[in-house]
Amino acid sequence: MSLGVVVPCYRQQKYLARTLAAIEAALEGREWRGAIVLAAAGGGPMPPLGHRWQLIAPPVARPLTPGASRMLGLAAIEAAWVLFVDADVEVDAAWVAEALGVIERQPSLAGIWGRVEEWFATDDRITPGSKDMFQVGDTERAVEYMTTPVFYRRAALLDAGGYDPRLRSEEDFELGLRFGQLGHRLISLGRLAGRHWSAPRPSFGELTRRWSSGLCFGSGQVLRLYAGRPGFYRLLRRQSLYLATLAMWALGLPAAAFAVAGFGGVWLARWSILPLALLAFMTVRKRNLWLAVHSLLSWTMLGLGLLVGLSQAPEGTRAPLGTGEPAC
Repeated sequence: MSLGVVVPCYRQQKYLARTLAAIEAALEGREWRGAIVLAAAGGGPMPPLGHRWQLIAPPVARPLTPGASRMLGLAAIEAAWVLFVDADVEVDAAWVAEALGVIERQPSLAGIWGRVEEWFATDDRITPGSKDMFQVGDTERAVEYMTTPVFYRRAALLDAGGYDPRLRSEEDFELGLRFGQLGHRLISLGRLAGRHWSAPRPSFGELTRRWSSGLCFGSGQVLRLYAGRPGFYRLLRRQSLYLATLAMWALGLPAAAFAVAGFGGVWLARWSILPLALLAFMTVRKRNLWLAVHSLLSWTMLGLGLLVGLSQAPEGTRAPLGTGEPAC
């Protein structure tokens, strides 16, 4: 069984040394080759690279999308199974060993995933976040989609058309839709697969970064691509919280207009009960007013990003769904 590793890096060089060391330790004693794809300029100096690594740094005018980065790395790695690991994720060696054992026993699987922990790092402090970022649980089970770290069988990934390079985000969930349509099986092993490292979150700076990088737009882009296709309503339900938040603010516009026009502020006062009640509920749930405000702002920004994505025509091309051809 031939193995490959693809590590897309979007200005995450500060975490890359830890990521590469974890991969090399987990695959020690096995034959493999890896590709690191620099999705954007900047991010700091690169750590020293061993002989197994190939560095891909395309001269792009603007950052590659997550899907484009991964497919570029895949094209450079000829392997039957490929491990995709983002540059800020530290893969767990025990999960890798178990996944490879499952692959040997069940070679027809399309992909293998696991639980991802969240860790926050500053110059002088490391603190834990969520123990299960994507809520996959602690039992082995079939899953509808996966995100890194993940093993994909190359043939199954290409059969599904690969990652869609046009999406700024939501590329993992959208790929899972196509796997499901083709009947390919994805599983989570129900154990720790990796640790995701970042600056402390939630933060208002993170919201700004997500907007400036375009990550907020992917939800609208994928809805536009799937309009009239199977899977559209699943995607719509996935974004229901952000759409509901936009609807709440939209209801406030006519109420504010009535108040400005001199018809009294009674409708504006009645409408204001909605965001205040939501803010109070989230304060109780989060046990923190700042976190409640952040949640409401985050939902609003993601909803606005959805609208921006809906308004954007897809960039680039990919093969039609279900053709068995890789995205390009």
